[in-house]
Amino acid sequence: MQQKGAIQIIEWEDLDKRKFYSLGVFMTLTTRATVYPASLIRTRLQVQKGKAVYSGTFDAFCKILRTEGVRGLYRGFMINTFTLVSGQAYITTYELVRKYVSHYSPSNTVKSVVAGGAASLVAQTITVPIDVVSQHLMMQGQGEHHSRFKVKPKMMLATSKRNPTFGQSREITVQIFAADGFRGFYRGYVASLLTYIPNSALWWPFYHFYAEKLSLMAPSGCPHLILQAVAGPMAAATASTITNPMDVVRARVQVEGRTSVIETFKQLLVEEGIWVMTKGLSARVISSMPTSVLIVVGYETLKRLSLRAELIETRHW
Repeated sequence: MQQKGAIQIIEWEDLDKRKFYSLGVFMTLTTRATVYPASLIRTRLQVQKGKAVYSGTFDAFCKILRTEGVRGLYRGFMINTFTLVSGQAYITTYELVRKYVSHYSPSNTVKSVVAGGAASLVAQTITVPIDVVSQHLMMQGQGEHHSRFKVKPKMMLATSKRNPTFGQSREITVQIFAADGFRGFYRGYVASLLTYIPNSALWWPFYHFYAEKLSLMAPSGCPHLILQAVAGPMAAATASTITNPMDVVRARVQVEGRTSVIETFKQLLVEEGIWVMTKGLSARVISSMPTSVLIVVGYETLKRLSLRAELIETRHW
């Protein structure tokens, strides 16, 4: 176990892997269910032209709730749960790469940047096809939208009372494959990498940086978990703000079927001006901040609960 400032970091070799993975699935599912509505709202805001349907995050929330109900906020959620696999791949890659990089650099910042970027690369390779389908499902709702693929009205009616999610998911999946083949499921893959690798590579070092600074300012005896829970959202807000422009481009590429990241970026600037790069930012921050609290509290607690039995008595927080 390393120590940075007053914050202790539990490393890969300290963990009971069986506990780590079994508890990790529950933590990931809980986190995704909590923040999914904000992710849906962010996607709709980023894809709409100007303010054609929603004027902002709160307006989108109210309109979706009023016209589509609570279920409208969870369109595509069941298909999105398959990203549990990518969640486990992410944390495994992050921890293993940290361990590998530690042989070459003792710097926690270096380990966090490299491991965060590598973990995102692996996770996005698994996640992008699921995201492509779930984002099209997110757009199947109230008002004007710009998804290339739409669930047929008869399908919407037929699946409204039984197995709605997988019926609609199958319909969208078939349409994507018919139009674009297998490559259609990786539309926006480069844009996703350009969004999430920097986001992940920034989040971890900012998280450790803020946690260290807070530990130096906090009164004696303040629980480390509280400091970490505050540092997480601060890191999320910082990373989200820096990477939001590419996230807007990513959403447009995946939902509207565009092929060029650069051309999409240029066209967005021409059509909507520089402020288009801030579209969905508040929803993104709103979703990323509680996600970070859950990740930090859940992940740090998960690691503590997953300590190898012989280490439990020697670790105190």
